[in-house]
Amino acid sequence: MLDLLNIAKPFADMDTPVDAETERAVCRWLYAEARFLDAERYQDWLEGFIDPEIHYWMPDMETRRRDDPRGTFSYGEAAYFDDNLPELTIRVKRYNEPSAWADNPATRHAHLISNIEVNATDDPSLLAVCSAFTNVRNRNEADQDIIHGRREDVLRKVEGGFRLLRRRVFIVQNVLLSKNLNTFF
Repeated sequence: MLDLLNIAKPFADMDTPVDAETERAVCRWLYAEARFLDAERYQDWLEGFIDPEIHYWMPDMETRRRDDPRGTFSYGEAAYFDDNLPELTIRVKRYNEPSAWADNPATRHAHLISNIEVNATDDPSLLAVCSAFTNVRNRNEADQDIIHGRREDVLRKVEGGFRLLRRRVFIVQNVLLSKNLNTFF
């Protein structure tokens, strides 16, 4: 069974590609997810794309020497997000609160998804999906952030499609210069 929190075999080493039809279906799913996030349809995103057992994690990336055995991040240390479904639900509800001044007026988003690789796992109900992203956010007249990174997703196959069971987000910036993180990746 695939360990959903700590895969011993890194995604980069997984080399069991799925058939072309499954890969196309996953790509369409990822593009649709990006469209929902761009439109800030967060409640619909939770209901249509997210598995109830979701783990959504984005570690704080640290600059360390290449020979440091800890690497650039460590489980259990600082993270921008380390969310399950109740925590994601709270974040989504917050966007609609009058006190969410960082979201009013709305932020304009563009999620660009590329470098998609879809691999089978030892559990036939799960897929391992790697992708790269650029998240462009613009607000008011001059506030703009561009965040680049990569994602390691585990998708659960369900009737009619997929649900996001786990997402690990690795940004390339060591210091995130954004005023806020009012986005999902």
